[in-house]
Amino acid sequence: MPGPASTPHPSGETAALVSQVVEELVRRFVQDDVHSPAPADPAGAARRRALVRLSVLADVKQAVRDLEDQAAHAAAAGGAGYPEIGQAVSMSRQGARRRWPGLITNNAPSPASQPTSRRS
Repeated sequence: MPGPASTPHPSGETAALVSQVVEELVRRFVQDDVHSPAPADPAGAARRRALVRLSVLADVKQAVRDLEDQAAHAAAAGGAGYPEIGQAVSMSRQGARRRWPGLITNNAPSPASQPTSRRS
């Protein structure tokens, strides 16, 4: 039986599209912030826009991380192992195991927990 097929995605297209969407989101938040009382000096206004942008980007980063966690759990529930999960996020098996410890469990009983038969 062949192994699971990897899902191809156009190189760089995903990142470019996400960048566009995030830039639009940031622009909207910065634009909404413009309606707040602005500092009198242009440097203060520029600083505030940069800080709003940074705050929005930090929120986006956390949201993406949460979505990655959900996807990793779904992949594991679907039978993927650390090598496949690591490959999907461009990291090693060990890196995936450090990022999501305990994600993959082996439910097979260990030899020590199996009863032994005694012969008389």
